[in-house]
Amino acid sequence: MLIKEYRVILPMTVEEYQVAQLWSVAKSSKENTGGGEGIVVLKNEPFNNKTDLFENYISGQYTEKIYKLQSKVPWWVRKLAPKGSLELHEEAWNAYPYCKTVIDNPDYMKENFFIRIESLHVQDDGSLENPFNLSKDQLKKREIINIDIANDTVAAGDYAENEDPTKFLSQKTGRGQLKPNWKQTTKPIMCAYKLVSVEFKWFGFQGRIENFIQTSERRLFTKFHRQLFCWIDEWHGLTMDDIRKIEEQVQKELSKEIKEGVVKGYVSNDE
Repeated sequence: MLIKEYRVILPMTVEEYQVAQLWSVAKSSKENTGGGEGIVVLKNEPFNNKTDLFENYISGQYTEKIYKLQSKVPWWVRKLAPKGSLELHEEAWNAYPYCKTVIDNPDYMKENFFIRIESLHVQDDGSLENPFNLSKDQLKKREIINIDIANDTVAAGDYAENEDPTKFLSQKTGRGQLKPNWKQTTKPIMCAYKLVSVEFKWFGFQGRIENFIQTSERRLFTKFHRQLFCWIDEWHGLTMDDIRKIEEQVQKELSKEIKEGVVKGYVSNDE
């Protein structure tokens, strides 16, 4: 198992991020669904009294999704994977400011593969030593990776000038055009702590696949949070009632889009 803790600093409040994250997931889902690939939302409903989450987080919003990925993984993964196996099942329990997401492949890999992502959103600068109360053994395995949405290098295919926090300036909030030292000079500031545990039991490929998944998670977190901030004028001021209406509409659109059109979003040409 490979364990990494990503820490994403953002120039916003924890309350703003709740709306921002859900709105951005909906927008991103639409941009990456079409032509038989992308995201199918099966359930999006409240949950209560789930006692196996972190600390006292027991209620919130439950979602269940299917990810159809065929062209969005490297060729060597496609070559290894049997037909129909490149579909992932995701369950998420969003008890904000805590969220737990579990991704697996029940039809093919079964108990031999999972990705578990635990997120905790805190109004701080990312300096908590052990936000998820890991044991001593877990702490030895954990690697901390800090993600800087302004200063980190992004892949050429992920870059867009209007999604560059060093160039974008929000008309609604005045935030943006982040300087190299923005984390020391900007307020408000918060951290999205994301503990990602990956296990892939397949002799001869475990290390390569687990490292590929963690690298992909870092790339995803970096690109997504750059976009989330640069989309601030689109989501700022929305309420959670607005978000639920948007999610309901997007669920219908995704169901239609995945059956029609062309493949959208990131397509892997990795060798």
